[in-house]
Amino acid sequence: MTRTTRGAAFRGAALVGTLALTLAACSGGGGGDVDPEAAAEEGGELLVWAWDPTVEPIAEAYMEANPGVTIDLVNAGTGNDQYTALQNAIGAGSGVPDLAQIEYYALPQFAIGESLADLTELGADELDGTYTPGPWNAVQQGEGVYGLPLDSGPMALFYNAELFEQHGIAVPTTWDEYVAAAQALHAADPNAYITADTGDAGLATSLMWQAGGRPFQVDGTDVTIDLADEGSQAYATMWQQLITDDLVAPISAWSDEWYQGLGNGTIATLVTGAWMPGNFESGVPEGAGKWRVAPMPQWGAGESVTAENGGSAMSVMEASENKALAYDFLEFASAGDGVALRLEGGGFPATVADLESEEYLAEESEYFGGQKINEVLSQAATDVSEGWQYLPFQVYANSVFNDTVGQAYVSSTTLTEGLSAWQQQLTTYGNDQGFTVE
Repeated sequence: MTRTTRGAAFRGAALVGTLALTLAACSGGGGGDVDPEAAAEEGGELLVWAWDPTVEPIAEAYMEANPGVTIDLVNAGTGNDQYTALQNAIGAGSGVPDLAQIEYYALPQFAIGESLADLTELGADELDGTYTPGPWNAVQQGEGVYGLPLDSGPMALFYNAELFEQHGIAVPTTWDEYVAAAQALHAADPNAYITADTGDAGLATSLMWQAGGRPFQVDGTDVTIDLADEGSQAYATMWQQLITDDLVAPISAWSDEWYQGLGNGTIATLVTGAWMPGNFESGVPEGAGKWRVAPMPQWGAGESVTAENGGSAMSVMEASENKALAYDFLEFASAGDGVALRLEGGGFPATVADLESEEYLAEESEYFGGQKINEVLSQAATDVSEGWQYLPFQVYANSVFNDTVGQAYVSSTTLTEGLSAWQQQLTTYGNDQGFTVE
């Protein structure tokens, strides 16, 4: 499973260096035009950077099937920590892995600088239709394919059913109902909140996405930013009401207090990606049997639209001298026998065949009270709204979210004002890095 980055954001000189390198079109390495299957038979060594624990058994299975291959698996950190290390290695021209796990929001930043190999040359275009639209769209830039999906994060509503039943509150199906449920819950128990949030760029952009917002448009180095579009403002208006009325617990996600709140009934819901169940099982054992999964609240009654939140691909680095072998392992991990190993480890699939399989849909989750949660999560993957784009400097954008939009949680600044400030900062930054931003 993969979640969006929760670690400390990196700023300043590190980020400026990252984008300077990006637009310098870092590239290198060879790899030739060797057939991937032939490369696997010939053997060789691969250096893989990944934080997902399911990659280890996949690597072991691949090496067992290909005795001539040795895979050195390194956890170089999650999210920003790894991206900083990866960009440093690219800049130094040494120590670059053959493959790296990269979250979807960060992938454009590396692709535009030609740091990632275009996998169409190795046959990736033949996998069109293998993955659900959200993650498949995320690994494409122009005519190229710059990674293969490991998982996806179609969003759903995770809710404490026991808490809702205790207070006689209906499970919300729309965002208006969600706000009403938040009000009723907090009125019934001042210690209980509908959710927790202290400013999360990933959640905010996902809600804009679902609402139809398309604030970022990218065509090469030409970028348009419009955080005043209808979908972005729909998010700002709705979420502002939760903040203004003190209906959101001021607790940072992934903190000890956050896990405690999910377990003791003071945090009632999470609207997040389909990778979340494994985190509940490992981090919130006292919530077993209490939690359920429902479709994501809708902006209009009767609709069925979702967005992605989190998820990652694995990419072959342009600097790799073993591209064909790297791609063969990647295809094994993302579309071959490795997928079953990821599912055994609790991962959420990006592959259509697995999401539609009767066995997968029929699985009953003991943690979620015997509910067939995959039915809900699989449908969520089908309902992801198309057309979303991330900025080619989204890593930076997310890192300064709390300096701008996040001020709405700690001051009199509104989310709408924060979005305007965010847009101004991103426009200035993008232009300074060589993009043409409007």
